[in-house]
Amino acid sequence: MSNPISNPLLSVTGVRYPVLCGAMYPCSNPELVAAASEAGGIGIVQPLSLTFAHGEDYRAGLKKIRALTSQPWGLNILTEQSSKIYLERMRRYLEISLEEGCRFFVTALGNPRWIVDRVKPLGGTVYHDVTDVKWAQKALQAGVDGFICVNNRAGGHAGTLSPEVLFETIAPLGKPLICAGGIGSPEDAARVIRLGYAGVQLGTRFIASTECSAHDDYKQAILKAHASDIVLTERLTGVPVSIIKTEAVAREGTEAGWLAKKLLQHRKLKHYARLWYSLKSFHTLKHASKRGSAYQDYWQAGKSVDGIDSILPAGEIMRRFGEACLKAK
Repeated sequence: MSNPISNPLLSVTGVRYPVLCGAMYPCSNPELVAAASEAGGIGIVQPLSLTFAHGEDYRAGLKKIRALTSQPWGLNILTEQSSKIYLERMRRYLEISLEEGCRFFVTALGNPRWIVDRVKPLGGTVYHDVTDVKWAQKALQAGVDGFICVNNRAGGHAGTLSPEVLFETIAPLGKPLICAGGIGSPEDAARVIRLGYAGVQLGTRFIASTECSAHDDYKQAILKAHASDIVLTERLTGVPVSIIKTEAVAREGTEAGWLAKKLLQHRKLKHYARLWYSLKSFHTLKHASKRGSAYQDYWQAGKSVDGIDSILPAGEIMRRFGEACLKAK
């Protein structure tokens, strides 16, 4: 069995299991985040999920999580520079999170330097989402502590490389690596720990949990789906997103229109195009998650669906995957 003291994620955070319940829009409701942390892993708050999808005042939502668990939790911050208003909102969320005791942060889609500079003096730890070594090298220069390696089996904005290739190319940078994507069973988790990853991040597996507030249609779609049912669509955010192929998806297609593609590639206009797509996708995903198949069913999921055959309490999921990680050699 692995020694928790030698695991960099466990030694820094003080949690029992090297397992993250990844931040998900719109599925990261307070009860799910709290249940994942209470069971010994780290639940990650997705701010817009907490406020926009679930209608919480941000500080009140964090206090709700704290009322359900005294264990560490984390915050996801997208550092995309597309909107000054958005960036200022992220800065406000960061400050409130620090005040409420958060010390673990997952950053993505931009330069995390300003977050590193703010949280490190307070004992904070920052892991950055990466899909290849180029972005990892940039984040390393910004002072991050580790990397969430998003592979080609992940849900949402998936990468293009396999878990094996990501590990081989990013491990030489000398920072702890978390495997994100395609982990649907405890055996999957153990396999990537044996590759050398310090931990795993689960998303789709936690949607199929009793604490997740997603509509049962969404959860049942995950149980029924196979890896071959996961397709990439550009119609949600303008860049490929992994979703379950449904009748609605097949009917509408998966490619963005020619004008959208031109705007997304334009040096000056791409940020505005991404903002428009983001606002559109926030509404689409929120309603699909809450209303089920009565709405256009855009259901984000990764190829880990192959290993998911039941809806379980989040605590049970955390314990099964966590113990598999600790026992892996």
